[in-house]
Amino acid sequence: MPRLIETDGLTDTQRDILGAVREFVDDQILPVATALDHADEYPDQIVAGLKHLGVFGLAIAPRYGGLGESLLTYALVAEELARGWMSISGIINTHFIVAYLIAQHGTDEQKDYFLPRMAAGEIRSALSMSEPGLGSDVAAIRTSARRDGAGYVITGQKMWLTNGASSNLVALLARTDEGADKPHRNLTVFLVEKQAGYGQTRDGLTVPGRIDKMGYKGVDTTELILDGCRVPVAAHQMMVMAARNKDAGRQSDLEAGMAKYLARTRARRHTPGRRSSTCPGASGCASTYWQSVRSTSRASAAPRRTGLSATSTAPASAQPPSRSVTVAGAAAMANSGSQHFTFLGDDNHLDG
Repeated sequence: MPRLIETDGLTDTQRDILGAVREFVDDQILPVATALDHADEYPDQIVAGLKHLGVFGLAIAPRYGGLGESLLTYALVAEELARGWMSISGIINTHFIVAYLIAQHGTDEQKDYFLPRMAAGEIRSALSMSEPGLGSDVAAIRTSARRDGAGYVITGQKMWLTNGASSNLVALLARTDEGADKPHRNLTVFLVEKQAGYGQTRDGLTVPGRIDKMGYKGVDTTELILDGCRVPVAAHQMMVMAARNKDAGRQSDLEAGMAKYLARTRARRHTPGRRSSTCPGASGCASTYWQSVRSTSRASAAPRRTGLSATSTAPASAQPPSRSVTVAGAAAMANSGSQHFTFLGDDNHLDG
């Protein structure tokens, strides 16, 4: 079966994007993937390169500082990254899902506040659905969000958060006390901001530590314990709007689910095995821009093994909330706003 990145019909821009990502994989992922996987070490240097490359904003609209590329382009980029190391695709997949949720169901305030910083990689996200003993059985979720004055108080325990420690935004599914007639209308995904790291990363929210796994190494998979974690109400109407749009047939999460399925299916076909470039998370992606990125990539690429930071093995709580380089001008993109929540459908067993 031919590789999808060689499929006929791709635009010049798509081919240039994939070429730049292929060089990044060959130069910065493949030479270190085996060592990082065996050490179960978080790939700080690779993530910094992905931020600079613009991958975190690949599918975010240009008006928010992203590249505005299609789901097909995203799936092909995820496949190419997984060719170097499957764990890297996991880091971007969860981020993509949360950005998609905000773009589709978020209020204008949430979009203006979160999406520019997500496109720049300043905000990296985790998806929290699974619970101990429940897997991803959404109907059986026990984590509760109780209305209390001008906010909600969340209590419960979550499992299998991909990017649970490295993220500073969690899309967390909880059961509310809205008294709706249908079960799914009593479930809300809260957008909870936190500090990156382990331990108490927000009042009432604790990331106990990394879960040891037989595979899927490097990426941090964690629990999440919520004990009276208070979040504001600012965007509760978004959940209602999303549910109504679904019931009326005006909105479907099929496209996002398919993109995640394609990315995961392709990731499973690859093991650590090829090259780099750097480019800013710009507000557009022209073919000539990505050609220039590829031509300068080797000169600007980060060092290989010797350039990787050994500090990533220390508890993340001892590190700054953002452990990667900041894209120049990213701060200017972010507008004032507030965190809160949105609506979500379903997920596979590992959250993200």
